[in-house]
Amino acid sequence: MPAPMLKLLWSSLLLVCCLQAEAQINQRDSLRAIRKPTGLRVGTDLIAIGKTIGQAPLQSWEISADIDLGRYYPIFEVGKWSREATLTNGLYNNEGNYFRLGVDVNFLLKDKDKNMFFIGMRYGRAQYSERVSYTVTPELFPTSQLATSNPDATAGWIELTSGLRVKVWRGFWMGYTGRMKFLPHTKDTPGFDSYDIPGFGLPFKGLYWGFNYQVFWRIPFKK
Repeated sequence: MPAPMLKLLWSSLLLVCCLQAEAQINQRDSLRAIRKPTGLRVGTDLIAIGKTIGQAPLQSWEISADIDLGRYYPIFEVGKWSREATLTNGLYNNEGNYFRLGVDVNFLLKDKDKNMFFIGMRYGRAQYSERVSYTVTPELFPTSQLATSNPDATAGWIELTSGLRVKVWRGFWMGYTGRMKFLPHTKDTPGFDSYDIPGFGLPFKGLYWGFNYQVFWRIPFKK
């Protein structure tokens, strides 16, 4: 084959490879781009509902809502929480509200049903009251009952999340979220260091794990 023909063939093959590579890059970038939202998904945590119905020491409810922006899902979660715990020489209880704000990133980019395997991050914030009553038994004095409280406590923390959300039927979805909670910080706790933070858990553990098993209903936006 003449040299000019070989050069032309080689140039054509190189051009085709470059165009194909550019198309793949453009397709990948298109899948990763922020897009116009198509629906709102609202859900709740079945584990929290089960504990509340069963009258567990920890009772709560939680509602979450996310919206799709391509592969990015801004999410807002709000809930109520109360705990009662028996201590060595007393009783602790609290009650309060919390919210989390963050975003999940979906790694199933080509799924037409928008099923999700995601990794995300949250900032959590709680406002609550807590009280501890305890018994003191000195050697030479009668037993006495004491109590102290934090009536207007606040707290914040950070979470890393991961999980699945799968379309089951029409607008009905199910999934789970695993949470690694860390960096808890409290404010307005003059009575004692907080024993339990609504939405977080036990702050003295430092790193705290959480798990939600959730159901959702997706509300599509009109085109």
